[in-house]
Amino acid sequence: MHTQKRLAPEWADIDAVILAWPHSGTDWAPWLAKARQTYLDLIQAINNASAGVILLCSKDDIESVPSQLSDDARVLIVSADFNDTWVRDYGFLTVNDEKGLGHPVEFTFNGWGDKFDACADNQVNSRYLSSLCKQPLTSISLVAEGGALEIDGNGVLLSTKLCLTNPKRNGDLSLEAYAELFSASLGCSKVIIFEHGHLEGDDTDGHIDTLVRFTPNTGLVLQGAKNRKDDSHFAGLEALSQECTEKLPEHRQFHLPLPFIESEDGDRLPASYANYLICNGNVLLPVYGQPEDAEAISTVKEAYPHFNVVPVDCSVLVQQYGSLHCISMQVPKNTLTSETLSCLNQGVSIHATIKP
Repeated sequence: MHTQKRLAPEWADIDAVILAWPHSGTDWAPWLAKARQTYLDLIQAINNASAGVILLCSKDDIESVPSQLSDDARVLIVSADFNDTWVRDYGFLTVNDEKGLGHPVEFTFNGWGDKFDACADNQVNSRYLSSLCKQPLTSISLVAEGGALEIDGNGVLLSTKLCLTNPKRNGDLSLEAYAELFSASLGCSKVIIFEHGHLEGDDTDGHIDTLVRFTPNTGLVLQGAKNRKDDSHFAGLEALSQECTEKLPEHRQFHLPLPFIESEDGDRLPASYANYLICNGNVLLPVYGQPEDAEAISTVKEAYPHFNVVPVDCSVLVQQYGSLHCISMQVPKNTLTSETLSCLNQGVSIHATIKP
């Protein structure tokens, strides 16, 4: 009998979070020390939330990373070749079967519509991560990224039109065809594709994880701009809020403030407080050293009343046009092998198996 598998919501209990350690060959080079400190802070927060970290690491950094981790760290270091650290968009997703067993699923990753070289990123799951899982990896030829997809506990999947209709992802594939493919591969019962909302400087073409997030108690956390009514984002984010009201009328909305951050060259950076990671009853929330941080923390606490909100300084991450959720991918319980879990529980270890 065919067993329907469904993408796990982010608040499902997890065993680990996948990260990719910044190295000198990535775009983090100008901020490498600060970026690595942000990763160390995030690893500590993940461990404090009762999850281990699977850390993809360039072979040149394998020897130096363990000494930078805390004495009580739970990290499995995996030697890997990757283009960049935005593992949300190329790391495997997990669909659960009726028994709660996690099955890894990957889409094709092409650098957000051939904007950047992603050949190595697109092989990370098959070369390094699939061997850590109980079940075999399912590969789907459709081009899609994890940050483009948000699901709740009832199988309602959210995405954005601007992202999906980029012709360099899947040509002229219709939104109806996308919905059918997501339903077949991720087990979602309903697909909602928003037409509004985009942050300036966002290379992803409007990933949903920068705009709208579900809560377990029929809530929606929206990246808004009500604090900046003269901002260029205000009209689009207000239109997105109206779409949410029309398509999800039973959901209570929580509106995050919009910070204003520019690069050294004066370009607007896509700083989003919605780009948080849910980790075993904790919300790891990006903050940016901005006046809006306090309101963002308060809003997320209200949206997730039974969760612990943990602010993480991500001011360096937004310099490369992403944030906390973008650099992470959660792995639900009953997905990893017993050997992998044993390694994570031992403290800091280096994975021995490296596929050519």
